[in-house]
Amino acid sequence: MKNLYDSGVGADIDGRLANLRADSQRQWGKMNLAQALAHCSGGMEFAVGDVNPPRMLIGRLVGWAVKRKTVAGDAPLEKNTPTAKGLVIEDQRDLERERARLRGLLNRFVAAGPSGCTKHPHSFFGDLTPEEWSTLMYKHLDHHLRQFGA
Repeated sequence: MKNLYDSGVGADIDGRLANLRADSQRQWGKMNLAQALAHCSGGMEFAVGDVNPPRMLIGRLVGWAVKRKTVAGDAPLEKNTPTAKGLVIEDQRDLERERARLRGLLNRFVAAGPSGCTKHPHSFFGDLTPEEWSTLMYKHLDHHLRQFGA
């Protein structure tokens, strides 16, 4: 499975973000494009360590099992994958502001490499290695880019 530390993968994701258009139609889900980009930025803030949410009870119970399929597997994230409540964006956002914010976080994560990745456990999956964080962030970004046809 690809991850953001692989050569060129971060640049590919950045290019796909740059190619999104205000009229890109979502294929599934409820968030519009600007909301989805804000949602993705929230996930990247976890990965870079800017935000350290507490572990969720459900994650403590089953996160380890779901982690194997989600993070270690080659399959992309499925449509309508559950979202942590703190990452659901319901207010209106500015598309260009959210695109710039996400691209900045993506580039920061890629440039810092494994040593710049958070050491804080994921709120659902628990402890992740930098490579697991990188794979999860790739899958998450790819999921939402596919959601909007990019």
